[in-house]
Order: sequence, then C-alpha cells, then structure tokens
Amino acid sequence: MMTSGDVESPFAMPGHDHASCIMTALDGAEAICARRGERLTPLRRRVLELVWRGHSPVGAYDILALLQSERGRVAPPTVYRALEFLCRQGLVHRLDSLQAFIGCGQPGNDGDGRHAAHFLICQDCGTAVEVRDGQLDGAISRLAGRTGFAIADETIELSGLCAACQS
Repeated sequence: MMTSGDVESPFAMPGHDHASCIMTALDGAEAICARRGERLTPLRRRVLELVWRGHSPVGAYDILALLQSERGRVAPPTVYRALEFLCRQGLVHRLDSLQAFIGCGQPGNDGDGRHAAHFLICQDCGTAVEVRDGQLDGAISRLAGRTGFAIADETIELSGLCAACQS
C-alpha cells in the first residue's frame, strides 16, 4: 500500500517482485487468521492467491472460472462465501464501481483488519493502487464529526489514467 509520501507516483513499481508480494500476502493472511482464531481453509487461501495474481481488481466469476479450470465443478456460492470471509478479515477489498476484488496491502493494521480504503484505479490498464493519506483521512474524520455522522465503512474509488497510460 502507498502512503501519502508515495502518492506522486503510486503506479510506478520498478523491480517489483510479485511472487514475493503474493507470498507476503498469503503468509500475513495465515498469521492474521490464526491470531483471530479463524480458519484460512485451502479454498479461502487459493481464492486469496487468485485475487493477488496481479494488481488489477478481479471479479468473482473470473475467480470461479480459474477455480473450475483447476478443480472441475465449483459452485458460485462457494467463491462468494470465500470472498465474504476474506473481506470480513480485511484481507481483500471489494471495489463496488468495478464489482471486483483486490488484495489489501496492509491487512490487520487497524486491529480488526478494516481500515479506510482509498483507491486510484486506471481506466486504461486496470491497475488499482490502494493509497493512504493522513490529510484525506483527517478531512473525512472532521467532516463526519461536524455532521455527527458515524462512519461504518469507508472506501473511496477514484478512476482516471495512471501516468504510464497518459503517455
């Protein structure tokens, strides 16, 4: 996940070792689930791995197709239950505008695994980057406080073109 200092170019990831990225996400998920007394079953782990295949959001039916190519018949509710579990644990985020899922870069950092999620989504290449900005977090918190609004869930999705796709 990018922090406010990284926001200038969050899509540029030179030398990114994606295999290591996936292993870090899977190992972290195992540790978080164990700490919470939750089971990261082999199917849930595989669904998480499929979500982390890239840094582009993936739809539930795409995951279903991949699982069916590996295992034969898999029912859609099986995939949706696994994704719901992963979302509840804060291991993946659901991007409503795309009806798709993306791995969380910092699961478990806010106690229950949930945190404000802000995404920059490239409309051309499909890459989505989770960003964190203290000023934005503060502005939203102050707005909610002024209006007496209790935020239950916070996901902001900004779509546009990344620097590479603008060229």
